[in-house]
Amino acid sequence: MVSTEDSATDGRRQRSERSRLAIIEATLALMYEGVLIPTAQQIADRAGVGIRSFFRHFGDMDSLFTEVDEHERATYESLFAAVDLSGALDERIPRMIEVFSEGFESVTNMVLSTLAMRWRSEVLRKNYARNQRQLAKKIEQWLPEVKQLGREDRHAIEAIMSFDFWYRLREHQGLGKKACRKLLHRQVAKFFS
Repeated sequence: MVSTEDSATDGRRQRSERSRLAIIEATLALMYEGVLIPTAQQIADRAGVGIRSFFRHFGDMDSLFTEVDEHERATYESLFAAVDLSGALDERIPRMIEVFSEGFESVTNMVLSTLAMRWRSEVLRKNYARNQRQLAKKIEQWLPEVKQLGREDRHAIEAIMSFDFWYRLREHQGLGKKACRKLLHRQVAKFFS
């Protein structure tokens, strides 16, 4: 038989977990909506919790960012998963570019938020660096031929396939997705001709 005290403890624990998850999801929602530097108060308000409750769950923003990353990482990484690696190089390049470009389109505000807050967050700096390494590995999965290139050429391909380059083309130069993909394809293919 479960005691009243045990039930109360379980109830508090469940409410605490719901509040914690609500804070994480509120943070993500704000970032995806374009609130690039959400404050603790904005997050608490969106989550429907008090600011004291926010800081009871997360002592500082870096501890929140750590859990947000753990919560969202599998989703983010799945956007860039290497699929259908068959075929010749000239078939794989456009498939890789399509996957990367759709991934970048999906996470634009999240990346911009990370870039906006990275200077003051060790966690975000580490996460961003890890994600850059992961994207470089994804390029090698799609295009194992990259391993035969010199270091400078590999770095150039990584730069061409980066969010920063994609965002510059889309936002600052006003190109559509199709035009961006064509440009990226032409630039990457040059290294293998």
